Amino acid sequence: MQTPVIIIDDDPDILRSLAQTLALEEIHCETFSSAEQALSQLKQDWPGVIISDINMPGISGLEMMQQAQQIDPDLPIILLTGHGDISMAIKAIRDGAYDFLEKPFSTSHLLEVLQRAQEKRQLTLENRELKAELDAQSGPGPRLLGSTLAIMRLRKILSHVKDTPADVLINGETGTGKELVARFLHDHSVRANHPFVAINCGAVPENMIESELFGHEAGAFTGAQKKRIGKIAYANHGTLFLDEIESMPMALQIKLLRVLEERSVEPLGSNQAVQLDLRVIAATKSDLKALGEQGEFRSDLYYRLNVVEVHIPPLRERSEDIALLLENFLRVASARYQLSSPKVSPQRLAELMAQEWPGNVRELRNLAERWVLMGEDVAFNTQSQQRSLNLAEQLYRFERTLLQDALHRHQGHLKAVQEELQIGRKTLYEKMKKYQLEKDDYKHVNLD
Repeated sequence: MQTPVIIIDDDPDILRSLAQTLALEEIHCETFSSAEQALSQLKQDWPGVIISDINMPGISGLEMMQQAQQIDPDLPIILLTGHGDISMAIKAIRDGAYDFLEKPFSTSHLLEVLQRAQEKRQLTLENRELKAELDAQSGPGPRLLGSTLAIMRLRKILSHVKDTPADVLINGETGTGKELVARFLHDHSVRANHPFVAINCGAVPENMIESELFGHEAGAFTGAQKKRIGKIAYANHGTLFLDEIESMPMALQIKLLRVLEERSVEPLGSNQAVQLDLRVIAATKSDLKALGEQGEFRSDLYYRLNVVEVHIPPLRERSEDIALLLENFLRVASARYQLSSPKVSPQRLAELMAQEWPGNVRELRNLAERWVLMGEDVAFNTQSQQRSLNLAEQLYRFERTLLQDALHRHQGHLKAVQEELQIGRKTLYEKMKKYQLEKDDYKHVNLD
């Protein structure tokens, strides 16, 4: 796809001629008779190229270039020069112009220079986008791991909206990581230094959720002995995350709709509204539109929340990401429990990729933790099989894990392990032999 072009020249004949030339090449262009008009159309990351005459009344081509570079320093600008302007154009290139064309110039030369400038602009914007994604992936806070198309699209959407005040609706099955996405959006936004307030609408008793969300004044109802700031007001300047929004009582949905529309909240027992600057992120595992059609969820609230909707794919639809996710979960668990991270065989990985994962990413994370804590055999047994372990088997696993833990913590230094476990050297050697543990396997272990 061709990038757009802005042409600036105070000569209407030149403007018309250049526009016709580009139109024949199916290149979209806009023409302006003054630099002032063109500059008003520019913003950072505008995907095009500027062609501009140097000598114009008002703002000259050189002054236009300086102002355009303040908006986007990498914007390619091609200058049109008369014979007497050559030295001026060369200086402009040193100052950041992409190229210059001396009048009169051939159509083929114009198109050749323009094509190179367009390719450079496309590459610049692609690199910016890639850098933004890499920064988001390697930065502090939660990460959205995965290389499948669905996850890359998700990261791209979140990157585009992270600094806007737009409300977001997250849709995904249980265990797909809806709160992780909400935290990712908050922690990588300009609101990161302000509160992230999460409330599970399905976990708070119905008779308490209104006070929990809106707060109350002292004496607003029986038992309200002192003033309480609600979750909504506490999230001011930050992010309010409403999980399981489909569980919110219908009467409360009306009040939430008013908060979203007016960006203010009125605590129970108060007649004074508190103005808000916050982003609201709602999450659901249900089809809110269908619930609205059935009268089980307010359709107006759904459409108000649905400014930006993001869908988290279930794990079964992104099985190619399982290897990366599992490796990450195993490393996190091994660092947390100071145990070795197990090696995943190709056969075991193939088995995991073939599963349906009804519990999604949460189920995979829990499996990784069991694997690190209790070993591969136990991790891949069913719950009933785990309960069938007799006392001797359970003691065996417990003692082996205890020894592994100590060896990791002391990086294979047996004297330190002896002192911690308060056992003799001979007993330690015997147990290490029994459990097939080698001290050299635990030296210089990096737990990060």
